[in-house]
Amino acid sequence: MVKAVVVDQPGGTPTVREVTLRPVGAGDVRVRIAAAGVCHSDLSLVNGTLTPQFPVIMGHEASGVVAEVGTDVTHITVGTHVVLNWATPCRACWFCKQDEPWLCSAVEGKVSADTGIRDGDETIYAALGVGAFAEEVVVPATDVVTIPDGVAFDVAALMGCAVLTGVGAVQNTGRVKQGESVLVIGLGGIGLSAVLGAKLSGANPIIAVDLSPEKEALARKAGATDFILSDPKISRQIRSLTEGRGVDHAFECVGHPATIRMAYGATRRGGQTTIVGVGSKDQEVVFNPLELFHFSRTLTSSIYGESDPEKDIPKLVEHLQDGNLDLDLLITHRVTIDGVPEAFARMSSGEGARSVIELDLG
Repeated sequence: MVKAVVVDQPGGTPTVREVTLRPVGAGDVRVRIAAAGVCHSDLSLVNGTLTPQFPVIMGHEASGVVAEVGTDVTHITVGTHVVLNWATPCRACWFCKQDEPWLCSAVEGKVSADTGIRDGDETIYAALGVGAFAEEVVVPATDVVTIPDGVAFDVAALMGCAVLTGVGAVQNTGRVKQGESVLVIGLGGIGLSAVLGAKLSGANPIIAVDLSPEKEALARKAGATDFILSDPKISRQIRSLTEGRGVDHAFECVGHPATIRMAYGATRRGGQTTIVGVGSKDQEVVFNPLELFHFSRTLTSSIYGESDPEKDIPKLVEHLQDGNLDLDLLITHRVTIDGVPEAFARMSSGEGARSVIELDLG
């Protein structure tokens, strides 16, 4: 049996329970979790934005050490350091064959899954098919990406979601070029990762926006050249920093109608607005036909940073090892497995960036 963070019902409080994992199958690996990031998607599973099956083990952004491998697994050995991949593409559906694995039909709609976890006779579902807020997980071997032993587990965990999403939104979806101007609205783990991605791309200026003045120091450390407190009339300030035009690229990392309009309004004619934040289906964003025609802006979304973890995590590791990517700044709180409720509270209030659960591998 292993300890895991379980939520029993919508709006419920995360609690630590002991559960039984399924046996390791021929194509599986068992991973001892070393670190897991508390992502806003985890909060969305609880607050009703997403609708998992309950009870559910939270968590999908994690790293650890392989403790057991199935009989058919030959490319991974016990002791290998890995990042969990919650969005493993099937490589066979129409989207995968169009080189769009982030839209894979097998991943679409995978909010929770029955992965064989039990508490007595009760089924415990796994968030995004992973359930990483646990001492151990059993997953298909295809659901892990190997990393060098020298990469710290805490930052490695963030590569599984926040960094792939934020950096990917800038580099893969936006395809930001050297010298282009970038706006990032919302400076949680994904927003700060977008700022890091803009810096990697050589963007200038990089304008960061948030409701909290405390985010300025984090934003500037990530590479922002300017910081502005969120305001409905922010487009005027943006234009003053971009020769009156607006930014070439705006990345909205909140998922709220007001900030989506804010990002769109701050984008120059012919520029691109990219929605990265996951919003509610009950809210609406309104555009009029004339503005859509006149401004000729591209309005798009970025799902998982249009990333393929098997290919993109090694690239992130390379940037990390070269000193071009500082992921330590994303971690503002470190907690035990019992600290998830407090991490959710901080996230809801906009405090800090990422909280990381650290587990003892001893």
